[in-house]
Amino acid sequence: MSATMTRSAQDQAAVDEAATRLALYHFQRCPFCVRVRHQIERLNLPIELRDIQRDPDHRRDLIAGGGRSMVPCLRIAHEDGRIEWMYESADINRYLEQRFGH
Repeated sequence: MSATMTRSAQDQAAVDEAATRLALYHFQRCPFCVRVRHQIERLNLPIELRDIQRDPDHRRDLIAGGGRSMVPCLRIAHEDGRIEWMYESADINRYLEQRFGH
């Protein structure tokens, strides 16, 4: 696995702020969730992790918002108020890399 990304304090503060709009619905032993968590760690992103097996409220929120209980799912709160529910680990990892990987 590659090393954790380092940024200037100013750049990391901007990333930290952007990450407050993101939440990952997951569970511990899901191999696809592990891939996404590794990407989050590699990119040094303070994204809230919402375990749907340990917290029934998170599971309900995922189904109500995203329409299914499949994980991983990245909840993206866009600045215009729109909420996007992104499923599929490859899509999530690609999004995170494009948004935060530079």
